Amino acid sequence: MTEFEAGVPVRIAATEIPVKRIVGRNPGPMTGPGTNSYLIGRSRLALVDPGPVDDIQLANFFSAIGERRLEWILITHTHGDHSPAAMQLKAQTGAELVGLKAPDTGHHDRTFKPDRLWTDGEELDCGEYTIELIHTPGHVSNHVCYLLKQERMLFTGDHILRGTTSVILPPDGDMGAYLNSLGALESRSLKCLVPGHGGIMTDPPGEISKLIRHRLQREQKVLDSLRALGSVELDILVLTVYDDVAEHLIPWAKKTLLAHLIKLQQDKLAQLNGECWELV
Repeated sequence: MTEFEAGVPVRIAATEIPVKRIVGRNPGPMTGPGTNSYLIGRSRLALVDPGPVDDIQLANFFSAIGERRLEWILITHTHGDHSPAAMQLKAQTGAELVGLKAPDTGHHDRTFKPDRLWTDGEELDCGEYTIELIHTPGHVSNHVCYLLKQERMLFTGDHILRGTTSVILPPDGDMGAYLNSLGALESRSLKCLVPGHGGIMTDPPGEISKLIRHRLQREQKVLDSLRALGSVELDILVLTVYDDVAEHLIPWAKKTLLAHLIKLQQDKLAQLNGECWELV
């Protein structure tokens, strides 16, 4: 069995509160081995990000749950690889849906309807453990990270990924908000980061600092490229700013580049002139 075999519950760390990863059956260029779902708890269970609707994966969840009760379904954000199975799972378990509703912009799963209005900093008393909701806009506006407080374990969805960076998706995604969200997490005492795709990270301060540094270096590269190229279209600018990424990722890089440019526009450092971007 490989570490990321789809549908197989694997305990991810030697923690007092059991946490098992169940990888989705949706591998791909943007999802890696597949979406990570996480089953938390001993008897009172929470499930993070059940992923796409998939009857086989649903059976895998119920096999992992066994005779116990699933009480909460935690959604980090409403992209199609994270939330669509939530409503089906709720219908069969009665579990409470936790997360933020889908925004009106972008490609979101609008079938997801949280059971009530959830707010930043709110805590779920799950009996044997406590989970804090941390609103982390950036990748998208309704992104939430979940902190398993007893273990200082943060479920990061697509906010922080191991070995890669999250795509920022305007107009709903926001680079300034993303950097602010990272800064807020940097000040917390965290033991590990548990992402929506790929493996866990055991050096949260180092990972977050590295990510902030990378984003700011990319921003500087945008400024340097605008200085060198003058007034330039997005399709041309992306080839200079992202000359270090594979060709098949350029369409995604262009979305994040636009997020950088919008932030620079808000900072009054860049402006859009017709179809071209330029320094102010």
